Amino acid sequence: MNNFDLSVPVLSRGKHRSPRKGACFMEFASYLAGEPWSDHPACTHPLLAGVARDVNDCTTDAGRSRLAPLIPSVIGLTPDDPHVVPRVTAVCIQQALPVVSQERQYILAVALIVGERQLAQLDGRPLDSVDPASQEALDSVPAATKWARAFTAKAHRGTADYARRTAPRAVSCAVEGISQACVNDPDDRLYRLLNSAIEECKRWVPAKPVRRLANESVDVQG
Repeated sequence: MNNFDLSVPVLSRGKHRSPRKGACFMEFASYLAGEPWSDHPACTHPLLAGVARDVNDCTTDAGRSRLAPLIPSVIGLTPDDPHVVPRVTAVCIQQALPVVSQERQYILAVALIVGERQLAQLDGRPLDSVDPASQEALDSVPAATKWARAFTAKAHRGTADYARRTAPRAVSCAVEGISQACVNDPDDRLYRLLNSAIEECKRWVPAKPVRRLANESVDVQG
């Protein structure tokens, strides 16, 4: 670990055998968390870690250093609430859907609709109810949305399959789509996507119980 400068981390694409060979976003997170060197550390929710790896690899060399200050914020984000996977997936797709290629729009629209149905089921809402931000994203690609609704009316996938396969693939499709989109600011968009995914994941971290001090007096009088 010698000669590994913590003050100015230099991030690069892909996996690295050791810090001397470089570091990606999640490898640096594993180092800061005191875990064995890995781009799949236990300190971060698997899907969020996937978002970070994808953003790290799809951001340009010139823009990647901007990601470094976000690294500490993913450490310890391991909520197990069932909302996490569909919600993190949704915020990624919401930002990607309006700008990605037509082929990707169809893939992402399906993943978004399936995820929204899972969220509706979790929340006890009608299965056709959709988050306003997701609806806005779907409205931006009407042809893809029409096809996706017809497709998902016949195809039914379980929660386990969505979390294990569909969500990670959709996230990668969203990130790669933004990096290849005809936009002037792909690096900025990828930064915002990762930051949004982090903030969404934070929402589902259980609140720590408030501990009463041992010498704190309790007023039981009316």
